[in-house]
Amino acid sequence: MADQVILIDHPLIQHKLTLMRKAETGTAAFRTLIKEISLLLAYEVTRDLPIKYESIKTPIASMNAPVLAQDKKLVIVSIQRAGQGILDGMLELMPSARVGHIGLYRDPKTLIPIEYYFKVPHDVEQRDVLVVDPMLATGNTAVAAVERVKSTNPMSIKFVCLLAAPEGIEHFTTAHPDVPLYAAAIDDHLDEHGYIVPGLGDVGDRLFGTK
Repeated sequence: MADQVILIDHPLIQHKLTLMRKAETGTAAFRTLIKEISLLLAYEVTRDLPIKYESIKTPIASMNAPVLAQDKKLVIVSIQRAGQGILDGMLELMPSARVGHIGLYRDPKTLIPIEYYFKVPHDVEQRDVLVVDPMLATGNTAVAAVERVKSTNPMSIKFVCLLAAPEGIEHFTTAHPDVPLYAAAIDDHLDEHGYIVPGLGDVGDRLFGTK
């Protein structure tokens, strides 16, 4: 596995991911689980955020206490529509983060991503970006999304997903060797339709109750 691929195998994440995988898990529970996992993923992905120290007074004494450095501004870019589930969870932990959206859909025959919407904060070049999407399958969508975000010249980019397939990892790391890839699990392979096996099905459909 490439050094840029970081597997977040925390037991709480793995347990909740198993519940999401189950075919009998309904929409309401699925939404709750993806939100909870995303909050935990955000905790790990932001581990390297810089801090500074400021003087405060506790009820007992004065001290120099750590706080986030104000120059480290984050943007979470959600790949629509399934990325919304991860976005909601991460915003619970980082409510001051700015938000961007990129709309991409896969052509059902070629699996090539087609962009239909893109909007990010105007000052994204002064910010660090987390691009989020639950699934890294063929990698086509993730590669296209990160390429689009790169065109805005952000300070840095990380890609965060729940599940990744080996085929998607190879495609992504070849196209973007400079972008760290965070995943909660790496599954076995893709089927003939480009779905991750064993996977958890179509995240958008399960998240929004559509088919």
